[in-house]
Amino acid sequence: MILCGIDEAGRGALAGPLVVAGVILEKRVYKLNDSKKLSSQERERRFKRICQAARYEIVVVSNDFIDTQGLSAAISFALERIVKALPAKEYIFDGNCTFGVGKIIPIIKADEKIKEVMAASILAKVHRDRLMCAYDKLYPKYGFCKHKGYGTKEHIEAIKHYGYTPLHRKSFRPKSLEPHLFEGVL
Repeated sequence: MILCGIDEAGRGALAGPLVVAGVILEKRVYKLNDSKKLSSQERERRFKRICQAARYEIVVVSNDFIDTQGLSAAISFALERIVKALPAKEYIFDGNCTFGVGKIIPIIKADEKIKEVMAASILAKVHRDRLMCAYDKLYPKYGFCKHKGYGTKEHIEAIKHYGYTPLHRKSFRPKSLEPHLFEGVL
């Protein structure tokens, strides 16, 4: 049976794209795990092995698409692209929702249980991390290579000080960036 594992990276980030990867393993890859449980060096080594041992598709959905169409539409778009690019018998997606894509089978914590999803998790994370480090060179004051666009204290402070970049998701409004009710009132 041909199984395609699918996972994403960047769903909750304040900046940068959503990256979704689909993987069909054709050869065995050892020491797979959820990307969050591997060091960046381990993920890089496994990324190379997965690319040599699998058919895969990586879909990058821009922050502009997310802002105009919504995060659910962005995930649905990426899932549809993967299903079209990688013919398989089953498509297992890490999570609890199909996002309207009929062939998707969602499984919570699939990235901890199913090797194809673990591999997809690694491809999505490494690809997105590389993009964010490249963006760091364009916007060095924001620290994208360090926090990868997530809402860390450092990132929030950079937004407060320098404003938004074209990479930021304007539809994502962290409470710490909202004006406070009594701000400036004495």
